[in-house]
Amino acid sequence: MTPDLPPDARPVAGILWMLAAGLCFVVMTALVKSMGQGMHPIQSAFLRYLFGIVFLLPALRQILSARLTRRHWTIFGVRGAIHSVGVMLWFFAMTQIPLAEVTAMNYLTPVYVSLGAALFLGEKLAARRITAIFVALIGAAIILRPGFREVSPGHLAMLGTTLTLGGSYLLAKVAVDDLSPAVVVAHLSVWVTVAMIPFAVAVWQTPTWHQVAVLFTIACFATAGHYFMTLALKAAPVAVTQPVTFLQLIWATLLGALVFGEGIDPWVIAGGTLILASVSFITWREAVLKRRQITPPSIAPKL
Repeated sequence: MTPDLPPDARPVAGILWMLAAGLCFVVMTALVKSMGQGMHPIQSAFLRYLFGIVFLLPALRQILSARLTRRHWTIFGVRGAIHSVGVMLWFFAMTQIPLAEVTAMNYLTPVYVSLGAALFLGEKLAARRITAIFVALIGAAIILRPGFREVSPGHLAMLGTTLTLGGSYLLAKVAVDDLSPAVVVAHLSVWVTVAMIPFAVAVWQTPTWHQVAVLFTIACFATAGHYFMTLALKAAPVAVTQPVTFLQLIWATLLGALVFGEGIDPWVIAGGTLILASVSFITWREAVLKRRQITPPSIAPKL
């Protein structure tokens, strides 16, 4: 049994757009890692979001015209605080552990969202989904291998990243029931930037023009990646495009080895594959059963 494709679906175009999005996200991650110890990760994260606000200008009229209730403001504020913690942990992790491990562990985010949707949003957790989540957690254990190697602060930071971003996406799900996605995304960018100001001030060092240029480039790749991902999801169903994100792990592994001299760890590839397979299965089941989807439509980095 396979999900029916809409009459206007363009699966090849969807796959190509998702490939482009994946490349953008991997390059973005590599650029963050290239910053190394030259700038504190918190300052890097803050400047990336600050520069990203530039890309919100085309949607400014829609943002200002949105009618927000006290409930909306509360959701945006809480989500901004949670997401900012996740982003700061993410930037720290990218300077501490290999690109392949960052990418593989990032696949855990939709798993946390599935669990959170069952706990807080009342979604039913069928036996197949429980099994898929269990497989994903086994994949995470394979990557970390506690007791067989040292679990570094970078690994713990990535676990915190996926958990906090999962909470952020659940709040986004609640917000988009009333508001357009553009307004929700725009407010996230603004609130995260504001939330990180005190942390950035505490570690602030005047950046060089080279660092500013790299961070603006990171913002450009992040924006392009999200745009290409949107085109992919518009062209073809999630069940078609999501498996393509596996290539991000391959590209991150090759980039880490060729550019940063990182070793290729087959355990990371195996664990990441298990996690991605479980998330893809959950997405496929949602498409087959034609239920309202809770799991995020893409597991690409949301930076």
